[in-house]
This record gives sequence, structure tokens and C-alpha cells, in this order.
Amino acid sequence: MLNERGPRDRLWHLASGQRGYFTAADALKAGYSYQAQRFHKQRGNWLQIDRGTYRFREYLDLPSQDTDHLVRWSLWSRGRATVSHTSALAVHDLGIANPAEIHLTVPPGFRQKDSAVVLHRADLADNDIEQHEGFRVTTPVRAVVETAAAGIDQDIVDAAVMELLERGTASRRHLLHVAQDLGPRAELAIERALRAEAE
Repeated sequence: MLNERGPRDRLWHLASGQRGYFTAADALKAGYSYQAQRFHKQRGNWLQIDRGTYRFREYLDLPSQDTDHLVRWSLWSRGRATVSHTSALAVHDLGIANPAEIHLTVPPGFRQKDSAVVLHRADLADNDIEQHEGFRVTTPVRAVVETAAAGIDQDIVDAAVMELLERGTASRRHLLHVAQDLGPRAELAIERALRAEAE
């Protein structure tokens, strides 16, 4: 039973679903006092990633994934951020997006800031979000259309649309419908990408 385990087992169980990452609040809930947390940080058992965010040292020896760092931003936002725009295109391996910045969509009232991320404010519908290991990401269709709406380079949108259609993930009609919901800039960029794909 999970409740019969010690603090390390409880924290490891939680962190294993977040690629080894956890917060100070998670550690406290698992049974680690702040003094014990300081001890594990000083001994190198836990790596401090950010203020109040840690990772088990053992995860450095395990194979990593390109998206490991996105878990950190999910914890930073207390689970309110969703990986989006070109960052979501990269997660879905759609097109040629290779963003230098991390794009996150957060609720309109979100107040935290960090120079390492680009924040977009919107209320996302549940059907626009997928859960990955330790973080949320917008669906492939939403990622393509929000990238188009943001005025990102048309070549990136064209390549993503072409791959999305080749995979059979979405129809031309569905893409246009979603683009219309996000406004004229998105609609125009998606129409251009569909024309380029048809040529």
C-alpha cells in the first residue's frame, strides 16, 4: 500500500510520473520536513532545478527525452501552463519548428513570469489539450492553428500543415474550422498552407 511506504517511496512514486521532478511542496506532503529537504539538497541527493523545484539525482543516469525540461515548466506554473505554439509542434514532431524559446499558454489571470518562456494567455478547452508524462501540451491541430494565429513564419505553418494532413490527423475542413475560431490571421495562414500543400 502506498500509505505504508516511507517518505522516499512516496516522493519517488510521484516524481516517477514527472520524469524525476518534484516541488518542495510535494516533498513536504510526502513527509520531508524543510530541514530534511535542505539536507538532501546539500548532500546532492536532490538537484535543485529552480527555487522550490528539484529532481532526483538518479534521473541523470537514465535515458532522457527531448521534452524532459518541459516538466520543469509545468511544475513552475503549478500545473496551470500548457506547452503550446511552436513548442507543441516540436513535441508532436510536426514540420520544421525548432523553437529557441519555450511557448506556454496560461490562464488569463496567471501572474508568474520568467525570461526563459513566452507566455500566451487563453482559456483552453479540454479537447485542445493532451496529457504527456509530467506536462500538458496542446493537440497537434491546436498547435498548428495557434502557431498560425501568432504570426509565426509561414514556412513553419506550411510544413506542419503538410505533415498533419499526411498523417491523417486532421482534415483540411477541420483545420479551417479551428482556424476560423482563432481569428483572421490564423485563417489566412492556414488557407495559404493548404494552397501550398495542394500544389
